[in-house]
Amino acid sequence: MAQSAVTVRIDSEMKSQFDELCNKFGMSINTAFNIFVNAVVRSRSIPFTIKDDRVEKSSAFDLFMKQRKAAESSYEPEMTLEEINAEIRAAREERRKKQQATV
Repeated sequence: MAQSAVTVRIDSEMKSQFDELCNKFGMSINTAFNIFVNAVVRSRSIPFTIKDDRVEKSSAFDLFMKQRKAAESSYEPEMTLEEINAEIRAAREERRKKQQATV
């Protein structure tokens, strides 16, 4: 099968680290790129998640932990269970009123 050369520009330090890892895996950079290309062609997708780190998508647990940390560092007094339930009732009543207004 005919072969073609591909040139890739990469940061020198990154290339050095990648080369070192490839050597530890017992392969060359060329072999690693060929494995990557074969995986992309075979799966017709990139074999890892590509995401924008500037946009944070957190799980419900992560969001809860952030809220908890913020509450712990806050100078707001802790709410009683009765106060929490009163806020929930008020929010539900407000939501009901908005729903009825749109009907």
